Amino acid sequence: MLTKIDTEDKKKQIQMISIDELVPQDHLLRKIDKYIDFEFIYDLVEDRYSQETGRPSIDPVTLIKIPIIQYMYGIKSMRQTIKEIEVNMAYRWFLGLDFYDKVPHFSTFGKNYKRRFEGTDLFEQIFQQILLQCMKCELINTDTVFIDATHVKAAANRKKSKKILVAKKSARFYDEKLKAEINADRIAHGKKPLKEKDDKDDRDDNDGDPGSGQMDMSELKEQKQSSTDPESGWFHKGEHKEVFAYSIETACDENGWILDYSVHPGNEHDSRTFPTLYEKLKKYDIKTMVMDAGYKIPAIAKLLIDEDITPLFPYKRPMTKKGFLRKHEYVYDEYYDCYICPADQILKYSTTNRDGYREYKSDGNICENCPYLSQCTESKNHVKVITRHIWEGYMEICEDIRHTTGMKELYGKRKETIERNFGTAKEHHAMRYTNLLGKKKMRMKVGLTFTCMNMKKLVNMLSRRDGDTSLKRKIHHLFVLFKINLHKIDIIYA
Repeated sequence: MLTKIDTEDKKKQIQMISIDELVPQDHLLRKIDKYIDFEFIYDLVEDRYSQETGRPSIDPVTLIKIPIIQYMYGIKSMRQTIKEIEVNMAYRWFLGLDFYDKVPHFSTFGKNYKRRFEGTDLFEQIFQQILLQCMKCELINTDTVFIDATHVKAAANRKKSKKILVAKKSARFYDEKLKAEINADRIAHGKKPLKEKDDKDDRDDNDGDPGSGQMDMSELKEQKQSSTDPESGWFHKGEHKEVFAYSIETACDENGWILDYSVHPGNEHDSRTFPTLYEKLKKYDIKTMVMDAGYKIPAIAKLLIDEDITPLFPYKRPMTKKGFLRKHEYVYDEYYDCYICPADQILKYSTTNRDGYREYKSDGNICENCPYLSQCTESKNHVKVITRHIWEGYMEICEDIRHTTGMKELYGKRKETIERNFGTAKEHHAMRYTNLLGKKKMRMKVGLTFTCMNMKKLVNMLSRRDGDTSLKRKIHHLFVLFKINLHKIDIIYA
């Protein structure tokens, strides 16, 4: 039956109702308010406010809860967030605002960030405090940690950029240790230690012209820098797409709880950004660390194994040109420190270069008439060169670990842990791109986004646990009543 309702009278109807009644009992924000203690925020920001002078401020907890709402529900901007708070009773209830309280202006948080919080680690501390509450519930297991990085598109026009000169090789976390071991290896092989590149007398086995005190242009390269956001990096997204972006390196446990994160320009390789995140993870008792092929380098393998952490890397396809013999077809003789080719010829040690690789070379006169020559080398002098890193032994240990029973299944969990976290963050928490400029603001965005993800997971688990407890209690009461009724029936019949 067709029914028509007079909506005009209802629009003007006056009722007496509390804001609490308008928030559903199973609303996410109600769960967060019940299980999460935000009182720690007052201690974190106390030194950023004057205790005696100035106008009364907006409550710091309310101020922080505003971007929490934004990132929890994936609202694209602070301006839109404020508009949503104005009409959403659940948001007002969560912030402690009544029907008639004025919602803060959309610029309020930005001004407070600029004047009070910029340059502080406030948002990282908020992330750690929420993580601590998760740990108190004994939900986190740090025995196995999954690490990966994802890219977030920066708020920078691809066409607004400039070219700058940067060093081709920037400092790496293992450079000093590697240099010492290279020189020790060269001395052990009867070679002179490598000299500094700017040393005029530097003429080791593989060096070219001697350096000078002036800047060597051959050691510089052009790099594209955004005019809008210079701290972002030019990221090659597939074969035909390049954008300015940020790289978000993240660690989580086997249950998907996010343990820590770090923010870097999008053009920095995962293996270079790894030490920043690793330093933060040292406080945990980690037994196994699972990473993708981007981290599979000798320096990281050595770092983890020396720290008694088991590194788990995937298989990495050799970069050999099609139709040529692969490196594993040349057998390394550890005792004689040489390689043996498929034609049973010896490749002898030649030198150890600046990158930490020992070079093993064949005899060109012998190779000239070898039947495998066309599959072995294209060099004009017919000399085959094979390189072996001085830390190659650590990579061989990693290969043994990869073939250990259960490791393939463990590596497969990446898709349901760290990769799922990235998918959730981008799909539901507006982390596919950012409209913020600079690394500092990106750290804030990432910290609050991951805080929301951990918080959401925690309160949902706690609410289910309490719901199960309530159900068990009801079943127990029904069982007791049933036993009492049975006892009464027995008495009547007796």
